[in-house]
Amino acid sequence: MYKKIIILIAILFSVLKTESQNIVAQVSKNKVTVGEVFQIAFTLNGAGSNITYPNMKDFDIYSGPNQSQSISMVNGNFSQSTTISLFIAAKKEGKYTIGPASAVMGGQKVETNPIQIEVTAAANQSGNTTAGNTTNQKQDKNQYASEVSNDDLFVRTFLSKNKCYIGEQITLTQKVYSRVDLRGFQNVKFPPYNGFWSKQEDNQRQINLQQENVNGVNYYVAEYNTVYLFPQRIGTITIDPVELDCIVRRATKRQPRNVFEQFFGSGGYEDVVVSVKSKAVKVEVKDLPSENKPLGFTNAVGNYSYKAQISKDIVKANDAVNLKISLSGKGNISLLEPLKINLPESFEVYDPKVNENIKTTGGISGAKTYDYLIIPREKGEFIINDLSFSFFDPEKKQYITLPSPDIKLTVMEGDGSTAEIITPSKIKIKEDENDIRYIKTGDLGLTKSTNYFFGSLSHYLIISFLLFAFILITLTYKKYLKNNSNVVLVKERKAAKLAKKQLFNAEKYMKLNHKEQFYNEIITALHNYLGNKFGLSTVDLSKEKIIEILIAKQVNQTTSNLAIETIDTCEFAKYAPNAVSDNLQQIYQNTIELISQIEEQIKK
Repeated sequence: MYKKIIILIAILFSVLKTESQNIVAQVSKNKVTVGEVFQIAFTLNGAGSNITYPNMKDFDIYSGPNQSQSISMVNGNFSQSTTISLFIAAKKEGKYTIGPASAVMGGQKVETNPIQIEVTAAANQSGNTTAGNTTNQKQDKNQYASEVSNDDLFVRTFLSKNKCYIGEQITLTQKVYSRVDLRGFQNVKFPPYNGFWSKQEDNQRQINLQQENVNGVNYYVAEYNTVYLFPQRIGTITIDPVELDCIVRRATKRQPRNVFEQFFGSGGYEDVVVSVKSKAVKVEVKDLPSENKPLGFTNAVGNYSYKAQISKDIVKANDAVNLKISLSGKGNISLLEPLKINLPESFEVYDPKVNENIKTTGGISGAKTYDYLIIPREKGEFIINDLSFSFFDPEKKQYITLPSPDIKLTVMEGDGSTAEIITPSKIKIKEDENDIRYIKTGDLGLTKSTNYFFGSLSHYLIISFLLFAFILITLTYKKYLKNNSNVVLVKERKAAKLAKKQLFNAEKYMKLNHKEQFYNEIITALHNYLGNKFGLSTVDLSKEKIIEILIAKQVNQTTSNLAIETIDTCEFAKYAPNAVSDNLQQIYQNTIELISQIEEQIKK
């Protein structure tokens, strides 16, 4: 039995196939701090021997070399790999190069690529992206088992070309690089793509994570956005950064809260939001060459095919015929305007009906059709030519003209069934080649005018009236500003109006028989009125001061006594309700009469 197993293993290794034999070096981080432990691994894809490691004099080795092997079979092909890893830490700050490791594989010596390591004294916060939630990460430092740095999660913008022609199609791709458990995206803020006509890829495919090695570090990469851009101006155009929130699952130090979390292991992880931002990228746009530019070039840039055809080649005069021009290819086809066609003068042509069938998979491509409606008005044999189409091919860097064969159209005599018939008079006028056609002839009854408005009496009267109106409006406005600049005078003019508003509230309380609120509104209205009318504050409104001012303003003694009596009644009602009568209507009427008498006597 053991002999059979040994023979079987020998047979398996005898038929072992390796797709490629090489050695690869990679590190868990290429930006670390002094004393921070990280991993370097050397993987042999295939059988190898005589492994030589690089010099590690600038690093302390904490563990290793640790070796692991794997053998796999896919579709009958066997492969084996050996991974040797070490855990190391840098001794001091600086930039170091870990040299190549080598091994003999398949009778040849193969080597890894050197790896650059940057060592800093503190955690490196620089990078090609900006983590927008750095403050939140610091606040939650003790909550999570590990932090998300700018080297663990970032976004990059890639362009298919950094230099292109105006109107040339370039592809913009945005990718997220992650070494953490990335769960999804939200709140994506795309740049406005100023200076470009843009079209986003319509293919809503599911985002899949792919592995990619960046500077010796493996990342999971999600390509989440593809946009096709067509520059519309010459010069250097800057594409602003993209911003988005990534949902990351992180391990926490929190213990499971119950037996279910402990059993399923869900208590030690939480989803958090990490904001990332890419760098801006620049595109240098140059103009199309002026040399050999075809006449009638319509700014088509790309690679196109062209076809022109007519719906029928024999038609009666005044009957319609369709001329269809079809363009197809890859480029700025959505931006192309209808072609200018040259037809005989006796043809009427209408604006074309445009149909598009545009695809955005792998770039902007598709077909565009212009359908022109043409009505020939005269019989005869006509040749429609000069329908060629020109475009600029950015790959070949030259203009290409696609000719169209001459289209022959025979127009026969019309049968008169259509509404528009060419009359002999029109034909004669056309043959004479006059500039003005179909204009009424004969005596039009026109007379020469000798009267002019400018410089007349009406002209000067209107100017004088406008000048007088301007002066009057200016003086009125200045008086208005002067009157309203004096706050005391403004309050004095509006004192009665404000008191009436206050009395309106008192009337509502009177109807509801709310005595306390009624008396409060009455006394407040009187105090505000007297204060505004005579420029006094509420503190200065004593009874003696009120009588003194009213006498000074030549208000008679009866009115002055009525003012004091009304104030006393309201105050008694507030502090001694039983000492006054309940005739609220009388007090309300006395207050209105009092304010009216004061206004009339002061005006005199």
